[in-house]
Amino acid sequence: MASWCVRAVRQSYSLVASPALVRASPRLLCTATKQKNGAGAEEEAEQKPEQSTVEKVLLEEKTQLEGQLKDMTEKYKRALADTENLRTRSQKMTEDAKLYGIQGFCKDLLEVADILEKATESVPKSEVTSQNPHLKSLYDGLVMTEVQIQKVFTKHGLVKLNPDGLKFDPYEHEALFHAPVEGKEPGTVAIVTKVGYKIHGRTLRPALVGVAKAP
Repeated sequence: MASWCVRAVRQSYSLVASPALVRASPRLLCTATKQKNGAGAEEEAEQKPEQSTVEKVLLEEKTQLEGQLKDMTEKYKRALADTENLRTRSQKMTEDAKLYGIQGFCKDLLEVADILEKATESVPKSEVTSQNPHLKSLYDGLVMTEVQIQKVFTKHGLVKLNPDGLKFDPYEHEALFHAPVEGKEPGTVAIVTKVGYKIHGRTLRPALVGVAKAP
């Protein structure tokens, strides 16, 4: 019995240590490695198309976002320019309202100034003496009133236009007639029937004039 057990053990050892089995083991290892490498290559081949698709999508999104950013920037610049133009126009309108807001009132006062001027001109200077104290006082009062109203006009930017002898300007003068006048050059103002006024450089009322022409 003991001898039989010894033979069985020896046969098992010889089987395990067989050269054929030892030679077969590296082949099995190589086959397993190749199978593993093949599977990895297939996975990489599958991942590459996926990566290229993702990159393409990201690139398209980037291009789209850049276009949106450019569009929004242009809209912002236009809105900023429009706001600045509106602010400038509003400021100009406010300044004009301050300068010319009283021109309607001033234009009504011009009639009063005209009456005062006509009243002082109608008084004969020879009568304004100490022998006529009442007339002299009235005349002095009219002159003082006329001077004061002209000071008020000047304070508010209202300037009188008396273009006698100046070249005719259609922006400041209104020609009532054209006639040859001795001693006056053609195209110049020969007669002023009513003085004009300007407010802050803008003609409020043109002067009514007669213009000399060539005979």
